[in-house]
Amino acid sequence: MNAALEINALNVYFGDHGALVHAVKSASLTVAKGASFGLVGESGSGKSTILKAITGLAPQWNGEIKVEGRPLGAKRDRDFYKTVQMVFQDPYASLHPRQSVDQVLSETLYLHGFRDIDDRVNQLLQDVGLGPAFRFRYPHQLSGGQRQRVAIARALAPQPDILLLDEPTSALDVSVQAEILNLLSDLRAAHGLTFVMVSHDLAVVAHMCDQAAVMQHGEILEVLSIDAMRAGQTAHPYTRTLLDASANRVA
Repeated sequence: MNAALEINALNVYFGDHGALVHAVKSASLTVAKGASFGLVGESGSGKSTILKAITGLAPQWNGEIKVEGRPLGAKRDRDFYKTVQMVFQDPYASLHPRQSVDQVLSETLYLHGFRDIDDRVNQLLQDVGLGPAFRFRYPHQLSGGQRQRVAIARALAPQPDILLLDEPTSALDVSVQAEILNLLSDLRAAHGLTFVMVSHDLAVVAHMCDQAAVMQHGEILEVLSIDAMRAGQTAHPYTRTLLDASANRVA
């Protein structure tokens, strides 16, 4: 199996020695190239912290993280951000309120060394279902779903192989969530992307992913296929509790 992402015995900490929080405890998982992998569990289970460790936003960690076979150290270089991009939960907070859509996308393209910026901005907007009319709007002029489309376009700008998705629809109206999830599925197919998606919602993970790791209190309790999840074939009682809570939506 060609692995896009390998994590072995990952521990992540927050705080200092006087009040150190062990947020992720000896987590291990492998995500195949082109797969869509879910991290599920209740709030505070450590799933978003794994994404932060990968991207360098949680610098206190030990263990091993490999991206496309390359071990990560303490710092993330430009090559890393050409390979891995992240879409955050809150699209308003992740966009600069005084930057137009054009500025957001153009600046990202320029920083990653692209020069045919005008054409690429138009293509990115088309890819995420926004026309040229949105190019010179500001975040406050966009709906939540439109802002998240811009955030997805920004993540696609460096042409990454891997997208980390941190609850990408939980801040959106229910009516818009399905549109964004379907857009992400279409983009994964069109660009051959690998997804790692964090969600507390098993139904979202069942819709989007091939495989999922179930987390509680910073630990991965089990990794199972979505087919096994749908069939109720679980090894841990906590997973059964999650499934029972959302049985009508996962089936």
